[in-house]
Amino acid sequence: MERSDLSGQQGHCCQVTPPPPAESGYETLVQDGLDGQHELSVLVSGVHCAGCIQKIESTLAREADIAKVRLNFSTGRLAIGWHGAKTRANDFVALVEKLGYGVKPYDPDVEQEDADKQEKFLLVCLGVAGFATGNIMLLSPGLWVSDGETMGMATREFLHLMSGLISIPTVMFAGRPFFRSALKVLRNGHTNMDVPISLALILSTVMSVWQLFRQAEHVYFDAAVMLIFFLLIGRYFDFRARRNARSVATDLLSTLSGFASVLGEGGVRRIAIRDLREDMRVQVASGEKFPVDGIIEQGKSSVDTSLVTGETVPRDIGQGAQVYAGTLNLSAPVTMRVEKAAEDSLLADVVRLMEKAGQGQAAFVRIADRAAKLYTPVVHTLAAGAFLFWFILGGMNWQDALMVSVALLIITCPCALALAVPVTQVLATGRLMKKHILVKSGDALERLSKIDVAIFDKTGTLTLGKPVLSGAYDEAVLQKAASLAAHSRHPLSKGIAEAYHGVTLKMDDVQEHAGKGLEGRFEGQTIRLGSRSWCGDMAAPPQGQDGDLELWFAQEGMSPVRFILKDVLRPDAAATLAHLRERKIKTVLLSGDREIVARDIAAQCGIDEYYAEKTPPQKYEILEGYKQKGHKVLMVGDGLNDAPVLAAADVSIAPGTAIDMAQNAADIVFMGDHLQPVFEALKTAKFSQKIVIENFGLTILYNAIVVPIAVAGMVTPMIAAIAMSASSLLVIANSFRVKWMK
Repeated sequence: MERSDLSGQQGHCCQVTPPPPAESGYETLVQDGLDGQHELSVLVSGVHCAGCIQKIESTLAREADIAKVRLNFSTGRLAIGWHGAKTRANDFVALVEKLGYGVKPYDPDVEQEDADKQEKFLLVCLGVAGFATGNIMLLSPGLWVSDGETMGMATREFLHLMSGLISIPTVMFAGRPFFRSALKVLRNGHTNMDVPISLALILSTVMSVWQLFRQAEHVYFDAAVMLIFFLLIGRYFDFRARRNARSVATDLLSTLSGFASVLGEGGVRRIAIRDLREDMRVQVASGEKFPVDGIIEQGKSSVDTSLVTGETVPRDIGQGAQVYAGTLNLSAPVTMRVEKAAEDSLLADVVRLMEKAGQGQAAFVRIADRAAKLYTPVVHTLAAGAFLFWFILGGMNWQDALMVSVALLIITCPCALALAVPVTQVLATGRLMKKHILVKSGDALERLSKIDVAIFDKTGTLTLGKPVLSGAYDEAVLQKAASLAAHSRHPLSKGIAEAYHGVTLKMDDVQEHAGKGLEGRFEGQTIRLGSRSWCGDMAAPPQGQDGDLELWFAQEGMSPVRFILKDVLRPDAAATLAHLRERKIKTVLLSGDREIVARDIAAQCGIDEYYAEKTPPQKYEILEGYKQKGHKVLMVGDGLNDAPVLAAADVSIAPGTAIDMAQNAADIVFMGDHLQPVFEALKTAKFSQKIVIENFGLTILYNAIVVPIAVAGMVTPMIAAIAMSASSLLVIANSFRVKWMK
């Protein structure tokens, strides 16, 4: 079975699919793939852990003629490929629904809407549980430290009644995330961790009501409310982490959709980008993005190639030049011949690579969910065994025996286990945030602590990402050049304009010529700032031998002046990489820039291994090569061309100056002109991972002590709730050491 086939994803991600007609079903959404294969993409809801993915994929994989099945954890998108009748799509959907999961046609808008609703639902439940916990804890201390004779029976009954009025609606409302999940899996003959949690909540509440009517000394309303509150904190942390880890491929949909102007016998007509085919001729206006990959047939312009190379300097294009989907036409209208359809374009490759990488990142699973298969049956068996033992052999009445079982269900609640990771993450990320380092992905620090290879992009990552004027120049010439450059947004022009800090001159009749430069008039003389071929000295040493960038300034009656610009290193780049190598981490440079430039930067930073002139798919292959050798890889990059590699790496970091796509794909984002935050994040990650391991140890020790005591019937549900909360507080207190690390 093929679980990561990229070719089977072609074109699906860029289409917003309407719901299937009720009379025909999901076969209307099936598309034809390669080798006669049928393909279906649907959105699956209710996927909370790696166990859910394994359950769905393994169930479908057992079906005959299945070619591939892959469920993306971050987006919830299920892609199925098979041979045979299209109507089998309905059978596959029915199988998934039978497992207890919801299925809808894949629609990014629906996906976003569902995520918003779920987050709002969890926040409302958490708010209600928190409000109820605060209020019920005002009543409970008196009941904990006193008895009915001391406080008076009427007072005790009043406090019990008030606790019930707070607790019962709270359990019914805020417990819905657990009740719904448990009910759904039970209906389909399965179980998960929400089943014993729901059982403990229901039993403790029902028995508390029973005790209230019996005017018994103890009720357990506070235990139920506290349990819900702590569990919802962990559930919300988990949801936010998974939502932040969503594949950013959906952010590219606007680029892969829309319309293009196609030249034909009848003139120009607008057709959908997804319908473009090879050899069609497309007009692309200035300021528009190229809709597909192609070859320029007519016109000259400049194109922003940052999508492909990550470089900020535009590239001049003319007849015969290769252009890629998503790159921006800057200067003049051109006509291109379609070389590849939209689903085969480089940008589509980027989308597919990022979706594949998103599946790889689905390895993040809550620690509690990893133990679900053992936790649920063990806890149920222990609780049932304790009830039967004390009721049949121990001589207890059924109410007291049941309370032993409830206490066991509460005291073994994996709340501390669920908080062991999130609390440490919150404190560690808060510490990093004060240092202007934003951690976006829930398990980023855990993965960062294990890396042994760090791959860096060049432009905007190791360097500042903007050309800076290098050398000394005549003040009057620089003033004129900067005054003219101020009329352009070209990166090289901006570099010259920013280098001059004096008063600029007024230029007349300023024009920008595509692929050439700027021209204007000053005091009756024509001045130019642009390319060597337009206004420079053709006899000067050729550009590119030293890896520098150049602009030429020309004025009537004087020799042309060459301005040299460099993309300079971040101030502490070399020192930061040296710190990484001291920790036995291999450093690699992976760039789309020229060989001479990449080699020079690698030498300045002490990097032994570098790659130059690489496209996004090539970068992805290099990364996969390291991973296949067993390395844990950190990727640091800032461009859209880095996005697939950022998403595919074991962990990824982007500077705050990175484009939105790169920042969305990255797990961590840092601010400022220094690279030291990369090392600071690594140091914090390693210490926080140590704390997490200690938290697990404390949790295991807690269960080893309290479970036998609970089975022995020596713990009431109220004491169980206190013990459960105490274990959580112990874990939280240990986690606070992250804030005090040096």
